[in-house]
Amino acid sequence: MEHKEFSYVNIALGAWLFVSAFLWHHNHAQFTSALVVAMIAVLGATVSLVEDSFRFVTTVAAAWLVVGGFVLPRASTGTMWNDVLVGVVLFFFSLAGPTSRHVSPGAPRHA
Repeated sequence: MEHKEFSYVNIALGAWLFVSAFLWHHNHAQFTSALVVAMIAVLGATVSLVEDSFRFVTTVAAAWLVVGGFVLPRASTGTMWNDVLVGVVLFFFSLAGPTSRHVSPGAPRHA
Protein backbone atom coordinates (compact mmCIF):
# COMPACT_ATOMS: atom_id res chain seq x y z
CA MET A 1 0.00 0.00 0.00
CA GLU A 2 1.18 3.50 -0.74
CA HIS A 3 0.98 6.30 1.78
CA LYS A 4 -2.08 7.82 0.11
CA GLU A 5 -3.96 4.56 0.55
CA PHE A 6 -3.10 4.61 4.27
CA SER A 7 -4.47 8.17 4.40
CA TYR A 8 -7.76 6.98 2.91
CA VAL A 9 -7.94 4.23 5.52
CA ASN A 10 -7.33 6.81 8.26
CA ILE A 11 -10.09 9.01 6.83
CA ALA A 12 -12.44 6.01 7.03
CA LEU A 13 -11.30 5.21 10.58
CA GLY A 14 -11.88 8.82 11.62
CA ALA A 15 -15.36 8.69 10.12
CA TRP A 16 -16.05 5.42 11.96
CA LEU A 17 -14.85 6.95 15.24
CA PHE A 18 -17.18 9.91 14.71
CA VAL A 19 -20.18 7.69 13.96
CA SER A 20 -19.39 5.26 16.78
CA ALA A 21 -19.55 8.11 19.29
CA PHE A 22 -23.28 8.27 18.54
CA LEU A 23 -23.97 4.53 18.14
CA TRP A 24 -23.63 3.50 21.78
CA HIS A 25 -23.31 5.08 25.20
CA HIS A 26 -20.20 7.13 25.93
CA ASN A 27 -19.69 9.22 29.01
CA HIS A 28 -18.92 12.90 28.42
CA ALA A 29 -15.11 12.48 28.45
CA GLN A 30 -15.14 9.53 26.03
CA PHE A 31 -17.64 11.23 23.74
CA THR A 32 -15.65 14.46 23.56
CA SER A 33 -12.37 12.62 23.04
CA ALA A 34 -13.82 10.47 20.26
CA LEU A 35 -15.34 13.45 18.43
CA VAL A 36 -12.22 15.60 18.67
CA VAL A 37 -9.87 12.80 17.62
CA ALA A 38 -12.21 11.81 14.79
CA MET A 39 -12.18 15.35 13.39
CA ILE A 40 -8.40 15.66 13.78
CA ALA A 41 -7.84 12.24 12.17
CA VAL A 42 -10.02 13.04 9.15
CA LEU A 43 -8.49 16.49 8.75
CA GLY A 44 -4.93 15.25 9.29
CA ALA A 45 -5.31 12.34 6.87
CA THR A 46 -6.97 14.54 4.25
CA VAL A 47 -4.28 17.22 4.40
CA SER A 48 -1.56 14.54 4.36
CA LEU A 49 -2.74 13.58 0.87
CA VAL A 50 -1.17 16.87 -0.23
CA GLU A 51 1.41 17.52 2.51
CA ASP A 52 2.88 14.22 3.70
CA SER A 53 4.32 15.50 6.98
CA PHE A 54 0.85 16.52 8.17
CA ARG A 55 0.12 12.84 8.83
CA PHE A 56 1.96 13.19 12.11
CA VAL A 57 -0.96 15.28 13.40
CA THR A 58 -2.99 12.08 13.08
CA THR A 59 -0.22 10.18 14.87
CA VAL A 60 -0.47 12.45 17.92
CA ALA A 61 -4.28 12.31 17.97
CA ALA A 62 -4.20 8.52 17.68
CA ALA A 63 -1.73 8.26 20.56
CA TRP A 64 -4.11 10.34 22.70
CA LEU A 65 -7.03 8.09 21.73
CA VAL A 66 -5.13 5.02 22.95
CA VAL A 67 -3.98 6.67 26.18
CA GLY A 68 -7.39 8.23 26.74
CA GLY A 69 -9.02 4.84 26.33
CA PHE A 70 -7.21 3.69 29.45
CA VAL A 71 -7.15 6.86 31.58
CA LEU A 72 -10.52 8.48 30.91
CA PRO A 73 -13.52 7.34 32.92
CA ARG A 74 -15.57 5.02 30.75
CA ALA A 75 -19.18 4.11 30.26
CA SER A 76 -18.36 0.62 29.00
CA THR A 77 -15.43 -1.63 28.28
CA GLY A 78 -16.61 -2.03 24.68
CA THR A 79 -16.37 1.71 24.12
CA MET A 80 -12.88 1.76 25.58
CA TRP A 81 -11.71 -1.08 23.32
CA ASN A 82 -13.25 0.50 20.23
CA ASP A 83 -11.31 3.70 20.94
CA VAL A 84 -8.08 1.86 21.74
CA LEU A 85 -8.21 -0.37 18.65
CA VAL A 86 -9.11 2.51 16.33
CA GLY A 87 -6.30 4.54 17.91
CA VAL A 88 -3.73 1.78 17.39
CA VAL A 89 -4.64 1.34 13.73
CA LEU A 90 -4.72 5.11 13.14
CA PHE A 91 -1.32 5.41 14.82
CA PHE A 92 0.39 2.76 12.71
CA PHE A 93 -1.23 3.80 9.44
CA SER A 94 -0.26 7.43 10.05
CA LEU A 95 3.36 6.30 10.33
CA ALA A 96 3.22 3.94 7.34
CA GLY A 97 4.93 4.81 4.11
CA PRO A 98 8.00 6.86 3.36
CA THR A 99 8.22 10.51 4.27
CA SER A 100 8.22 12.44 1.03
CA ARG A 101 11.42 14.17 0.04
CA HIS A 102 11.82 16.78 -2.59
CA VAL A 103 13.97 15.51 -5.45
CA SER A 104 15.30 17.92 -8.04
CA PRO A 105 14.29 17.11 -11.62
CA GLY A 106 17.75 16.03 -12.80
CA ALA A 107 18.87 14.38 -9.58
CA PRO A 108 19.63 10.67 -9.61
CA ARG A 109 17.11 8.49 -7.79
CA HIS A 110 18.24 5.68 -5.55
CA ALA A 111 16.20 2.52 -5.12
